[in-house]
Amino acid sequence: MSTTELTLETLLVNTAGGVALVTVNRPEVRNALSRQVLADLHHALADLRDDDAVGAVVFTGAGEKAFIAGADISQVRSYTMATGLEGAMQRAFDEVEAFEKPTIAAVNGFALGGGCELAMACDIRIASSTARFGLPETNLSVLPGAGGTQRLARIVGVGRAVEMVLTGRLVSAVDAERYGLVTSVVEPGELLDQARATAASILTKGPVAVRLAKLVIRAGMDTDLRTGQLIERLAQTVLYQTDDKVEGTNAFLQKRPAQFQGR
Repeated sequence: MSTTELTLETLLVNTAGGVALVTVNRPEVRNALSRQVLADLHHALADLRDDDAVGAVVFTGAGEKAFIAGADISQVRSYTMATGLEGAMQRAFDEVEAFEKPTIAAVNGFALGGGCELAMACDIRIASSTARFGLPETNLSVLPGAGGTQRLARIVGVGRAVEMVLTGRLVSAVDAERYGLVTSVVEPGELLDQARATAASILTKGPVAVRLAKLVIRAGMDTDLRTGQLIERLAQTVLYQTDDKVEGTNAFLQKRPAQFQGR
């Protein structure tokens, strides 16, 4: 199995078996999100988007203490109205959410503020049993401004989201799973294996179907049921005309693994 690596100032990107592992590599500050992290994230996503060898992306943090323990407070202290209007972190996480290939957050410790927001921008969230989640920005007299107020409410419901944001309390991995914030909780030593196994399972499916399913679900969340079903129907119409649909149905009837080509 071939492996490729890319080292940026704040990120490590390791690709193997069609899965890219993107590690925020600032363990000395619990992987805090600086402007450089956001710039490196944009660079990494651009490379991974164009890399045909990559079918899925896993995000994690370096070390055992933190996935990402929020924004770099030393930088937040100097932020102004212009910084808020720029919305650099919100735009970065919108890019993660809109990324064409499946994304998985492997949350290995504290996922606070921007760390929780990055995880929520991913398609799937898997947590270590030691992980803790929270949006404690109100402690600094700011709010979760990188999609946190919107994505959290859509994932766990308005009532729970309001309570979490206003109190800033931290949530255990077990409670995060109970709330629907994460899909599964595993022991720390099993986290990356579980994330890679989930990605590998997705890679066995029709790639065009996976991309369209992700697009339809995301788009449908922002519209009414009837419009969402129309988007769904149109996507299915496209898939019915693909070579992969023919291959998938033939493979099922012939009781063999499908060999999808992404067409």
